[in-house]
Amino acid sequence: MLKKDLRIKYLRLRSSLTTSQVSSQSIAIANSVLQLPIWNNLYFHIFLPIEQKSEIDTEGIISILLGLDKNVIVPKIISDTSLEHYLLTDNTKFTTNNLNIPEPVDGITIEAKKLDVVFIPLLAFDEQGNRIGYGKGYYDRFLGECKEDVIKIGLSFFEAESNIEDVDTTDIPLDYCITPQNVYSFKTS
Repeated sequence: MLKKDLRIKYLRLRSSLTTSQVSSQSIAIANSVLQLPIWNNLYFHIFLPIEQKSEIDTEGIISILLGLDKNVIVPKIISDTSLEHYLLTDNTKFTTNNLNIPEPVDGITIEAKKLDVVFIPLLAFDEQGNRIGYGKGYYDRFLGECKEDVIKIGLSFFEAESNIEDVDTTDIPLDYCITPQNVYSFKTS
């Protein structure tokens, strides 16, 4: 399928989920994160969900990370093309931007090159680790700023598509994707 068709399909599927389904499936995804070989790392970047779009609630993953004394980094949109990244602390204050994304107001910025693991929001992904977001390219540009071996983990309520037909050369594939039922690995080594 083409990206535009997959976006329509998965936005529709996500909007049909109840609050209870979003909650229980988000917990299942958080529990599966513990299976990944990522726990020797220190700097974990994670998105905060757009509730109105029934995105995965990342609170459970954040709780796990904080409980393991990991540095949790959250994004803030600073322009039409880029993100800034802030260390999550007890003093972090949040606001909601014009896209309904919770963001830190200010705080300690962390360079993308310092990140070890990035949890990535998505609408759909395929069996090769290609992913589709909302189409604005924030995460592809951001991942291009990260170190080459950053671990890229997608989070999805739905299982993999067999193939995304129109993958671009600028699209950066995932290393893993977690659904409520499965952990997909796309790492070749």
